[in-house]
Amino acid sequence: MSTQTATQQEREAFTFDDLAVVMGTYNEAEAIGSVLEDIDSVTDGRAEVVCVDGSSDRTPEIAREHGATVIEQEPQGYGVAVREAVLTPDRPVVVTTDCDDTYPMERLPDFLDEINDGADVVSGDRLYYGADEMPGMNKLGNELFALLASVLMGERVHDTTTGMRAYRREVVQKIAWTENTGLSAELLMRPLMRGYDVRERPIEYDERKGETKLDPFSGGAAIAKSIVRVALEERFR
Repeated sequence: MSTQTATQQEREAFTFDDLAVVMGTYNEAEAIGSVLEDIDSVTDGRAEVVCVDGSSDRTPEIAREHGATVIEQEPQGYGVAVREAVLTPDRPVVVTTDCDDTYPMERLPDFLDEINDGADVVSGDRLYYGADEMPGMNKLGNELFALLASVLMGERVHDTTTGMRAYRREVVQKIAWTENTGLSAELLMRPLMRGYDVRERPIEYDERKGETKLDPFSGGAAIAKSIVRVALEERFR
């Protein structure tokens, strides 16, 4: 048995006290309270919650009322907010989610179990069960993004743009994140192409509350460009 393996086995398992759930928020007053209540219920109030917010509605006030740490910034796009959210906590396990109530917070224990089993990144695959609540154009786009990334990386992935993932904090701190609209794909692709233990796991996906902020055409083009850019950078790194 290697020293590294022995050390991993001897380390105590991570608990909810070691977990931070983070998100970028922008005018999500309709859903943010429900999401934070779910996190609190599932983790017994032990997980840290961080929201990086650029809202003009009551989203930050509602988040603070539910005990979340809120970092306010001018709206600069999805990736800027989520990158700040991911790098802010000092807890050893970080889970990203969206604030529109589409992701199953009841799966947080499963994601934590995967990290304790040795995973570096655990990525929620929304498409596995069909994602029937997802608009048809979005679903097709996400399938094409995954296909494009798979071809460029030479390794099959199924959902490159999911917003729900768990990461070892040490992994996200070691990589320079560059993308904005395409950050979700980057957060999966760079660790995978660098040999980290990245696992995809099926998750349910619910109908979102509130209006989507991403234009399907300009946003889709930006994500596709990010996938190509990240894959090429990692190939020639």
